Amino acid sequence: MRVAVLGAGGAHKTEDSIVRAVRALGHACRLVNVVGWVRYAGPLAGRAVRLATDAFAPDFVLLTRHAIRLGAPTVRALLRGRDRAFWYFDLQPKPSVLALGRLTERIYVTSLSEVETFRAAGIPSVQFLPQGVDPERDAPADSFPPGDACDVSFVGSGQYAHRYPVLRAVAAAARLQIRGPFWDAAPRDLPIAGGPVHGRRLAEVIRGASISLGANAHAEQEGARASASNRMWKVLGCGGFYLGPRVPDIEQFAVGGRHCAWYDSPEHAAAQVRHYMAQTEERAGIAAAGRAHALAHHTYARRLELLLAGRGYELERTPQTSV
Repeated sequence: MRVAVLGAGGAHKTEDSIVRAVRALGHACRLVNVVGWVRYAGPLAGRAVRLATDAFAPDFVLLTRHAIRLGAPTVRALLRGRDRAFWYFDLQPKPSVLALGRLTERIYVTSLSEVETFRAAGIPSVQFLPQGVDPERDAPADSFPPGDACDVSFVGSGQYAHRYPVLRAVAAAARLQIRGPFWDAAPRDLPIAGGPVHGRRLAEVIRGASISLGANAHAEQEGARASASNRMWKVLGCGGFYLGPRVPDIEQFAVGGRHCAWYDSPEHAAAQVRHYMAQTEERAGIAAAGRAHALAHHTYARRLELLLAGRGYELERTPQTSV
């Protein structure tokens, strides 16, 4: 099969992991950098992308949200007569995302709670497909700068106040370092250590922390079934010990106390930090098991195998209990 991926270019983009995974499955794959063409070719971008895509002659076109920047007429022409799908990685879709979903008529969403949102918007085929681990990019760092050494690290955006209570609770219980974009206006009591980190720099931050924390951005995520941040996959892939919020069915991805740990409240998060900081060998064993589990069951190649077969990720009726 020949697969064209239309989205954003760059070594730290999910599209890069997708291309690598498709090739690992034995298919020919080409990334067409829509963002780059729009930025540098302006009104000629649509024609350039069409020519690049047609020259590759794909059997399947996989789009990310950036493809809509070409405009609906161009996207419609690109997709005509071709098998296709749109993979959406975020929450709360904007009108442009819904428009792209209607054009493709087939969408995969990484948040199970958004399936009905897209169906209600008139998109015929909507399936659940979480993100995963890229074995090449999400791998343990060999070392880390001394300044990264801490008990707990959190990497994420700072504009979501819903995260503040759990970060405060953990900061009161251990040495916490927070990194990511949009923390300039955050409360002064939060220990901000730096800005965005990607790629090997992210792997170093994970290696430097005894525990890598997850924290939901929105209150509605707390009760959302199988709501898993891409942060979790990166931490597991990089060999970190992941402590994240427990939501319904999350243990179908990773089992607490075996592959990672889960918390039920800010106070429980702090208690979990205190427990695992005192259990060095247990923590190391869980982190190693979590990485092995993710590489065995939750890689991008596993996800793309389902997508190209027209299938989504099926949750079991009861949580899995073994690696």
